[in-house]
Amino acid sequence: MTASAPARPSSPADHLWMHFTRMSAYAGQPVPTIERGEGCHIWDTDGKRYLDALSGLFVVQAGHGREELAQAAAAQARKLAFFPVWSYAHPTAIELADRLAAAAPGDLNKVFFSTGGGEAVETAWKVAKQYFRLTGRPGKYKVISRAIAYHGTTQGALSITGVPPFKAPFEPLVPGSVRVPNTNFYRAPEFVAGDEKAFGRWAADQVEQAILMEGADTVAAVFVEPVQNAGGCFPPPPGYFERLRQICDAHDVLLVSDEVICAYGRLGTMFGAQKFGYQPDIITSAKGLTSGYSPLGAAIISDRIFEPFATGETTFAHGYTFGGHPVSCAVALANLDIFESEDLLGNVLRREVDFRTTLNRLLDLPIVGDVRGDGFFFGIEMVKDKATKETFTAAESERILRGFVSPALFERGLYCRADDRGDTVVQVAPPLISDQAVFDEIESVLRSVFTDAWAML
Repeated sequence: MTASAPARPSSPADHLWMHFTRMSAYAGQPVPTIERGEGCHIWDTDGKRYLDALSGLFVVQAGHGREELAQAAAAQARKLAFFPVWSYAHPTAIELADRLAAAAPGDLNKVFFSTGGGEAVETAWKVAKQYFRLTGRPGKYKVISRAIAYHGTTQGALSITGVPPFKAPFEPLVPGSVRVPNTNFYRAPEFVAGDEKAFGRWAADQVEQAILMEGADTVAAVFVEPVQNAGGCFPPPPGYFERLRQICDAHDVLLVSDEVICAYGRLGTMFGAQKFGYQPDIITSAKGLTSGYSPLGAAIISDRIFEPFATGETTFAHGYTFGGHPVSCAVALANLDIFESEDLLGNVLRREVDFRTTLNRLLDLPIVGDVRGDGFFFGIEMVKDKATKETFTAAESERILRGFVSPALFERGLYCRADDRGDTVVQVAPPLISDQAVFDEIESVLRSVFTDAWAML
């Protein structure tokens, strides 16, 4: 008999197709594999500890290893593991919808559950389209969003997304999406550089120009994040959202606040719109709603927009099998209990200045051009020349960001995001339970890696 060759050890890359991953990178090396978490830290299968400076993926607000969230999931699964909210209801979905409506600003009182953020965005666009059909304006179907903004990967949400490389492989996409400038003040046009208020007015006015160019009778909604994620945490300039609300009202266009990242305490308020004082017509949310212990998203919709759906034989022919899942809703309720009992929103508001101040120390490095963001959500932009703000070429970003910075951060015990969807940035968004010790650890590792990256240049 011929002895068979010994089987090689299984690798996650053998069968697992990882999301947003260059799979060839793992052809000859192991995949980083995380097996447990506690508080603000995670451990890999070799027992090495890392600081989770991205909250998983802007998700784990209450921190890892929360026994009360696991218990809430188990208790609900024993009682009712699954039932849909298609023409029926169950108690946890009802209770969570009531709680979100009470927390949301203004008349946002109707909650449509999904399993994630992209689905919530998809829901919002479809609501907007049907709303205008029901109110006699079927030509209003287009959406305006901002350059480099990420809104999801489903065909509709991807159409709204403003990151060209993500869209190109899947085109043609859903028609009717239009792009306007974002609020990156670091790279503001020369004629408004140095004046945040003027820049904010200019950036908002570009939305109105797009509405007029497309024709107000064709535009249904504007989708914006309170702090734009892709490109590296762009906060709104003073007056931006006030002006945007005026523009939407003037042209009968819905204002959708995409808060998949910015809701549930990331900025120190339950919803990002509350941090910046504007009233959306719809909020899309997910991620921090359950602190990631179970998948759940929600589109929270105003009474005014819901009204024509509540009459006659009208149906919103849209839904998700696992949207409003009983276990996920139970976990969300327990998660919101933690928010209250441990004052997680207050922790962010009390410490956000300290977090910003700690990260601002990095500005003494020649490779750090800008530190920006809000709450516990910041981006650090890397540049070749601070005086001119010259950014990296594609080849340099490949070599420096992907080839060194990203793996070096992880090797030195920091899990965060190194990204070049816009300019070259590193993003940090630690759990809402974080304190100064966490901030100092983030800054220390970033300083070490940035210093070595500069030496490579």
